Amino acid sequence: MDMIELVVGRIGKPHGIRGEVTIDVRTDEPDTRFAVGTTLRAETPRGSASPITSVTVKSLRWHQERLLLGLEEVSDRNGAEAARGLVLHATIPAEATPDDPDEFYDHQLVGVAVFNEGGVHLGEVTHLVHGGAQDLLGIRTPDRRDTLVPFVRQLVPTVDLAGNRIVVADRPGLVSPLEDDL
Repeated sequence: MDMIELVVGRIGKPHGIRGEVTIDVRTDEPDTRFAVGTTLRAETPRGSASPITSVTVKSLRWHQERLLLGLEEVSDRNGAEAARGLVLHATIPAEATPDDPDEFYDHQLVGVAVFNEGGVHLGEVTHLVHGGAQDLLGIRTPDRRDTLVPFVRQLVPTVDLAGNRIVVADRPGLVSPLEDDL
């Protein structure tokens, strides 16, 4: 069975003195991805000297709409501060799909053809950028330009994975260049 990795969160600031950390959640299934006993690969951010390469969830709780985790590898506030910024990855079967039909895993979208509402081919999805406000689709156009499109229903009304097709409500300067840029 082929497996893939998903980014599920980033360790934020420490919470308290016993090593709990806040999590910037990047999954719609946090209670599943961060279940007690789960081991996650930890990616060290650029410039960090953290020796942690994986973490195991010791405890999980919600506090004022914020996910707090206790980790086996972090026992105090200093350890929690040292873990700050680590990006957490979960491993799942490649054929897995999210529970919500309007949600997609990155690997499902990469390589999908992108068209405008009139059916004109605009390019293909090369990657996703997970931002604070919304996710962005990275699209490479046929003329090899790279562009980012906010992954919101108003701009991306159709995602048809079975048909290998995404429709973008293109506007000048979004995917297609502005007339001044031609």
